Amino acid sequence: MVTEFGTDRRRTIPPPASFVDQANVTDPGVYEQFERDWPDCWERAARFLEWDRGYTDVLEPIAGPPYYRWFVDGTLNASYNCVDRHVEAGRGDEPALRWIRESGDAQTYTYGDLLAEVQAVAAVFRELGVEPDEPIVLYLPRRPELPISMLAAARLGVPHVVVSAEYSPALLASFVRETGARTLVTADGYRRNGSFCDLASKVDRGLERLERDISTVTIDRNGDGTTNVGCDFDALLQAHRGSTVDPVARSSDDPLFVCYASGSGGDPIGMEHAVGEYLPYVAWTTHAVLDVTPEDTLWCPAGIEWITGHSYVVYGPLALGATTVLYEGAPAYPDRHRPWKIIEDNDVTQFYTTPTAIRTFMEWGTEYPDAHDLSSLRLLGTVGQRIDPDTWWWFYEHVGDERCPIVDTWYQAETGGITISTLPGVCEMKPGSVGPSLPGVEASVVDANGDPVAPGDAGYLVFTRPWPGFFRPIGDGSHAVEYWTEFGEPGERWVYFSEDGAVCDDDYVTVLGRLDDIVNIGHYSKTRVHVSEIERTIAALPEIDDVAVVCGDHDIKGEAPYAFVVLEERSSGVRERIVETVERDLASQACPEEVYAVPELPRTYSGGVLRQVLKDLLNGEHLGDTDLLRNPEVLDYIAVEIGQRRPASR
Repeated sequence: MVTEFGTDRRRTIPPPASFVDQANVTDPGVYEQFERDWPDCWERAARFLEWDRGYTDVLEPIAGPPYYRWFVDGTLNASYNCVDRHVEAGRGDEPALRWIRESGDAQTYTYGDLLAEVQAVAAVFRELGVEPDEPIVLYLPRRPELPISMLAAARLGVPHVVVSAEYSPALLASFVRETGARTLVTADGYRRNGSFCDLASKVDRGLERLERDISTVTIDRNGDGTTNVGCDFDALLQAHRGSTVDPVARSSDDPLFVCYASGSGGDPIGMEHAVGEYLPYVAWTTHAVLDVTPEDTLWCPAGIEWITGHSYVVYGPLALGATTVLYEGAPAYPDRHRPWKIIEDNDVTQFYTTPTAIRTFMEWGTEYPDAHDLSSLRLLGTVGQRIDPDTWWWFYEHVGDERCPIVDTWYQAETGGITISTLPGVCEMKPGSVGPSLPGVEASVVDANGDPVAPGDAGYLVFTRPWPGFFRPIGDGSHAVEYWTEFGEPGERWVYFSEDGAVCDDDYVTVLGRLDDIVNIGHYSKTRVHVSEIERTIAALPEIDDVAVVCGDHDIKGEAPYAFVVLEERSSGVRERIVETVERDLASQACPEEVYAVPELPRTYSGGVLRQVLKDLLNGEHLGDTDLLRNPEVLDYIAVEIGQRRPASR
């Protein structure tokens, strides 16, 4: 199959020798060691932490999802491991958290400062009557109070539920209702693109939807000294300055937090992560994949509400005693120099971002990173979507100066942390391919019968062996069983179905995307193509700014691909050029049945395209919950475009 990328752009690149010389993991035998010693190999992850009581067994089968427990009978506290022990080791004056306001002002919290803040907030929570195992909801913008509150809750043995400040009142209410939380910490607003965004009114509307009272404390972000919702957080905090709150020992399988991810239909799915299973895995992957040491400064701009934010903004870096960067505002405020200025001013060593962000940086131009000293960087990372080779090379050349390895990582909220990626001090990089599964993790690409497909063939991405950090279902767990039943009944064998399609060649996995985005092309053939292949072909056209392809109903073919494109500028003949390009570079049967020009694509707050709403609009179905969309107003424009250009065959 011909693509727009030449073979030279897909060649493998060895990690720079200068990086390997100082990397955390450099022994290629690590894969064999994990294989030989499994499951005891995961003890090396547990050794990154201090345990109040040692575990008796590394792994133990259990009756229901996820069918195993890790580090059995061990006890520990996440807050202690992320804060106290670094202070006790004499590192209290070293930076833990650097917060950068949208105005550009910065504030540094040392580990000593962080310990004092965490204890004061824990004392506030204790006064509010929050009990161990009783979840607390954090509806907060990207402020220091958010990670501090997470750690304060963990200190008390209280599971936290982080809800994005951009989420709707309806979503806030649903998360509170589902988790049974009785306490909410929020703020009156936050800064974005130079403006103050009201949050208090959203809290009011969210609380009105609840059938019971909930204790609420509000941070005054507007600076007027008043709060309209619940208790004044700042006044409570001031009253508890200097408090000492001992960390509560937690069993390894006790919950640390509940995290939500958007399902394929746009509905949020909640999952629980256990403290003594999740934290060792995240510490190990931060060490082995992101190559973080206590001397490093990691900037991951992900929202903390996502698993990436939990794992690689808060818990991973702090468990290792490193410095983590938290930026309040928009990436282009006050101008497009902001991301590169943050890296330069804070000596960022690891920059871990999304392919969508990198493509945005590409559109801005090389003059912005070129204007800054980025020599502090020694590793780059991507997460969230598939990165195409051209975008990969731009990142490698113009941000990393060809001296920083790139780790292209794949994981889900369910997996807790990175599961597929190169080890930067060991593996060659292959642009466009994520890499091999991590040591101790066993990924496979299989057909519908669960049998491995031939190298280079597309199939289902599954995992055939558990690892620490895996999620536990909340509620009755009925939806979670589906993850294990696709390829056999639970108990027969452990197979986790990721619901993604993939290709594997030479042990390197290329993740294609969600399986419901695979199109059968050709009325009589069984040829299948993933929509990402069509998208990548269309995106090569210079007039295309953004593109999404989805499967829609077709009266004759059953289903067909439909393309939604955002154009750089209006031009005639673009639809014809798209069809010609797909026919030439992919297959005539893969040509979109129709091309819709839209002002923007419907995206979730994490940046992903919510394809289900596009399918519903195409098929004339009732739209499901659109609360996870950050731009729901675009749906009206898309509906009009579909109505005007609806194919006669449908």
